[in-house]
Amino acid sequence: MNLATHPVFVSLTPVFLLIGAGYLAGRLSWIRESAVRDLSNLVFLLLIPALLFRTMSAVHVEALDLRPLMAYFPAALAVLAITIAWRGFNRASVVMAMGSVFSNLVMIGITLVELAYGKQALVTLLTVVSVHALTLLTVGSVVLELVVAREARAGGEASPHILQTAWSAFKGALIHPIPLPILSGLAFAQTGWSLPMVVDKPLQLLGSAFGPISLVLVGVTLARTPLQGHWRDALWICAVKNLVMPLAVGLLAWTLGITGLPLTVLVVAAAMPMGANVFLFAQRYNVAQGLTTAAMGLSTGLALFSVSLVMLLMGWLNPL
Repeated sequence: MNLATHPVFVSLTPVFLLIGAGYLAGRLSWIRESAVRDLSNLVFLLLIPALLFRTMSAVHVEALDLRPLMAYFPAALAVLAITIAWRGFNRASVVMAMGSVFSNLVMIGITLVELAYGKQALVTLLTVVSVHALTLLTVGSVVLELVVAREARAGGEASPHILQTAWSAFKGALIHPIPLPILSGLAFAQTGWSLPMVVDKPLQLLGSAFGPISLVLVGVTLARTPLQGHWRDALWICAVKNLVMPLAVGLLAWTLGITGLPLTVLVVAAAMPMGANVFLFAQRYNVAQGLTTAAMGLSTGLALFSVSLVMLLMGWLNPL
């Protein structure tokens, strides 16, 4: 098969060209630091909700396959637990472990999966996305608060109750511009109504703008990501995130009898580079901020090769 027409090449090239364009714009300061936050707000508060709501507004609950959730999250939590145990029960260890399992399913994953596998694949991906942050951010928050509580007890200080922490994390992850429009769109679909054209068309246009703007924004962020002094630990995080994570998800999904397009989407989703939300943990708990930023940038850069490899292997092992 001609490389220029190979499905993996055809779907990956636009994604990484747009990231490269954003990187160039960032290096040349065409998009200033002060504008990045505004662009991020535009993507997360307007474009993503429009895309997610419109996509899920035509999906009926009885058509959803929830088995992918039973494959993705137990595998992710197992990798999380093993990496924490490997590095030790401390703040830096938990943040690094979160970086090893938290995928960039939205900014990169949605566009890539749709380009590579079509609209039907988005239903499987968005099923995972709907509870991705809710599950992993809640677990990460609780584990980090347990670490903080242990440190507080060791220093003779009082610490908040673990149930209070869990509830706060759950609410923060649920009332969020990603799971909320997915659940709202799914609820709308169950009414049997269709979106009026005057509503559907603006949502379609906003959703179409999401892909290119979000990928350019990823590139701009990479242009401002320092890697000095963090190569060794960042490479370990990237190895687990980009390679071990998709292997773990793929093996569990195969064990559960998941095949075909859902299996491929799950493995490719797990192979996505590290998501930016991990930096929020590093920032909040004042630990490993430089390492987290470096690992995120390196994971995204290496994804050009690792995601290509995963997609090629899945095309060979699990032909659609």
